[in-house]
Amino acid sequence: MTTKRRSVPGIHPYDGPAGGWGALKATAIAVRNQMDTLTAPATLLRTNQPDGFDCPGCAWPDKETHSTFQFCENGAKAVTWEATSKRLTPEFLAKNTVTSLLQKSDFELEDYGRITHPLRYDRETDTLRPIEWDDAFSRIGEILRAMPSPDHVEFYTSGRTSNEAAYLFQLFAREYGTNNFPDCSNMCHEATSVGLPQSIGIGKGTVSLEDFDKTELIISIGHNPGTNHPRMMGTLHEAARRKVPIIVFNPLKERALERFADPQNVMEMATYSSTNIASTYFQVRAGGDAAAIKGIMKALLEMDAQSGNLLDRDFIAEHTQGFDLLAADMQTTQWEGIEKESGLTRAQLEQVAELYARSNATIVTYGMGITQHNKGTANVRLIADLLLLRGNIGKPGAGVCPLRGHSNVQGNRTVGITEKPTAAFLEKLEQVFGFTPPKNHGHDAVKAMEAMVAGEAKALICVGGNFAVAMPDPEKSYAAMKSLDLSVQVGTKLNRSHLLVARESFVFPCLGRTELDLQASGRQAITVEDSMSMVHASSGKLKPASEHLLSEIDIVARMAKATLEDTRVPWMELVADYRLIRDLIEKTIPGFDNYNARIDQPNGFRMPLPPTERKWPTPSGKAMFSVFEGINEDQVVEGDDILRMVTLRSHDQYNTTIYGMDDRYRGVFGRRDILFMNDVDLQQRGLEHGDVVDIESRVEGSHLRLENITVVAYNIAPGSVGAYYPEANVLIPLSYYDKESGTPSYKSAPVRVIKHATAS
Repeated sequence: MTTKRRSVPGIHPYDGPAGGWGALKATAIAVRNQMDTLTAPATLLRTNQPDGFDCPGCAWPDKETHSTFQFCENGAKAVTWEATSKRLTPEFLAKNTVTSLLQKSDFELEDYGRITHPLRYDRETDTLRPIEWDDAFSRIGEILRAMPSPDHVEFYTSGRTSNEAAYLFQLFAREYGTNNFPDCSNMCHEATSVGLPQSIGIGKGTVSLEDFDKTELIISIGHNPGTNHPRMMGTLHEAARRKVPIIVFNPLKERALERFADPQNVMEMATYSSTNIASTYFQVRAGGDAAAIKGIMKALLEMDAQSGNLLDRDFIAEHTQGFDLLAADMQTTQWEGIEKESGLTRAQLEQVAELYARSNATIVTYGMGITQHNKGTANVRLIADLLLLRGNIGKPGAGVCPLRGHSNVQGNRTVGITEKPTAAFLEKLEQVFGFTPPKNHGHDAVKAMEAMVAGEAKALICVGGNFAVAMPDPEKSYAAMKSLDLSVQVGTKLNRSHLLVARESFVFPCLGRTELDLQASGRQAITVEDSMSMVHASSGKLKPASEHLLSEIDIVARMAKATLEDTRVPWMELVADYRLIRDLIEKTIPGFDNYNARIDQPNGFRMPLPPTERKWPTPSGKAMFSVFEGINEDQVVEGDDILRMVTLRSHDQYNTTIYGMDDRYRGVFGRRDILFMNDVDLQQRGLEHGDVVDIESRVEGSHLRLENITVVAYNIAPGSVGAYYPEANVLIPLSYYDKESGTPSYKSAPVRVIKHATAS
C-alpha cells in the first residue's frame, strides 16, 4: 500500500516516453514563441545538412545518409532561441539599469532577444549604451597594452566558438603573451582531456557512428542523453531495436534511458508506442561510479581466474603496460567497500561482468556524471582500463565514447585553446608567424577565477558563454567579475555575466550559426568538430539580426589588430576570407591536411585517431592501465545525515541557457527551486514530499547554503539528491575540484538537508 502524496504546485508525473508527440509539441511551442512561423521550417530543415549550419546545441555527429530532418527537440530550441525575432534594443537598455536587469532570471535575460548594437557600460546612468565598433576596439587595445603583464588577462571561449574564431583567439592571446585559456571544457570534460591521454595517448573518443551499428554491448555511465545530447537517442533507439544490450549506470531514473519514441519512426508515432532503451538499469550512488567499475573489473578477473579466456591476453601483452599492478589492486579491493560506495550489490556487478565477458565488441559511453568529481580524471582512466581488459579499443564496434556537450568544444581544443600547449605546437606558431609564444602554462577556468578573486587577473575577454554563472561559488565569482579593470563579452543574447560589470565593460553582439556571414570574398563557412572527431563546414543563410553585427572572427581580429601594434599577422585579410585561416591551421596543426578541399565534401573529414589503429601516442608507446587507489575516500564526511548532491540540467535547458521553466520528463513544470530526493532519505529526516528545505554544503571548511527549496520525492539512488544547475552552484566551493584536471566537482558534493525554518 502506498501513501498518497500531497499535491505540490508544478509537480505532476509525465507518463509519456522521451521523444514522441511530446517532443513535437515542445518544438512547435518553441517555434511559435520565438520565430516567424513562415521562415522557421526552412531554417530547421537546414540544421545539420550539407550546405546548411551545424546545430548550436550538442556535439553528436550527423548521419552520413541524411534524412528529411537532422534535428531534435532541444536542437530546435537552440535554433529558435538563436534565430528569434525578439530584439534587445538600445531603447530598451536605456530604460533598464544594469542593477534592475540583474534582478531578472537567467531565462528572462536571454528571452529579451538578440543584442543589436555593440555596447559599453555607462557607470553614471548604470546602463549599457551603444558604442561605435572602432571606438570600442581602440579603447580595449589601450587598456590591454597598459597591463603590467599579459598574464593579467584571461581569454575565455565557449564551445560554440568555431575552429576559425578559436584559432585566431589563441593566436591573439599568444602573440599578446599569455597562455591563459579558461574555457567551457574545463568545467565539463577536462577530466577526459587529461585522463584519456594518460591511458591511450589522445584526449578524444575512439568510436564512430558505424561502431554503434556493429557493437554487441553498450555500457552507459553518468549521462542523460534525452536532454544533453538528444540526437544520440536515435542511435540508442536503433541499437535497442536490434536487441543490443544497453546497461545504464545513473543515480536517477531518466525517462530517455528508459523508453523513447523516435519522431521519425512512423509506426511508433502512429501507434503512440515506444522502444525500451536500457536492458538493465543500475542506480549507482552519486560518486559511486569508480566503485562500480572496479567491481565489474574485479568480477571479470575472478571469472577469468576460474575459467580463463575472458581477458584478451594477446592484446594486453602486445599493446599495454601496467596490467599486473591493476590486477594486484583488484585483489586487495574488498567487495564490502565496493558495495557500500557504489550502492550496488556484488551480484549486480557480477551480472554486468558476465555480459561484458560474452560481448565481442563493447562501447562505453559516459558524460559529466563521470568527469565532474574530485577524482574525475581517475574515473575516466578506470573506463579505459575496463575496455583494455578485453581489447575493446581499436576494433569495430568497440571503444570509448565521451559525450561532449557543446557543438565545438572539442574543436576548440584541437585548434589550440589550451592553457598547456605542447612544445611542438608553439614551435609551429613561431615558424609560421614570426613571434615567440609564451611557454609557461596558463590558467584554466578555476585558476582564472581564483586569480580574479585574488586580484591578480585584471581583464577577462569572453568569446561566448556565461562564465561567471557556469562557475562554482557565485558569491565569490560574481564579486571577482565586478572587481576587474576590463570585461569584454561576445555573444548573441544578454546573460548575467554581461551584467557583472567591471571598471570598463563591453558587450559585443555577433552573428549566430544560423545567419549569413558575408565578407569581402563572399559567403563564408566556418568549421566545427563533433564528439567523434568529424570536422565539417557550417554556413547560415538567415538575414542577420541587426546590420551592426560582426562575426566572432571579425571581432577577435579587430581586437587583436587594435592591441598588437607590431603584429605580423594579416588580421583583416583573414577576416575577408576564412579559407586563409584554415590554411594557417593546416600549416600549424597536424591532421588538417587539405583542410579546405576536404570540408567541401558533404560530411567533411575525420581527424586522426591513432588508438583506432592500435597505435598509442603515450610516452611508452603502449596503452596504460591505471590504479585507482581507494574508493572515493575524499568523499568521506562525518555524519550519518550527509547526502551526495548531483547538479542537473532540466529538459528546457542547455548548459547555462534556460529555454523555459519546465523539466517535462521529470514531471516539473514552471519552476526550478527543486531538490530531488529518495523516499527513504525523506523518511529518515522526517521530511515529506513538498516540504521546503535548506541545503548546506558539507565540504570541509565551507559554509555555503541554498535556502527555500522544495523537496520532491523521486526515483533516485538512496543517499543521493539532485538539484538544478546553475542554481545549486552556490553549494560548490571554488576550491572543490579534481586536482588532476581542474574540473569542478559539481557531482557528489556532500550536503545536509534540513527543514526550512519559516519565519513567525
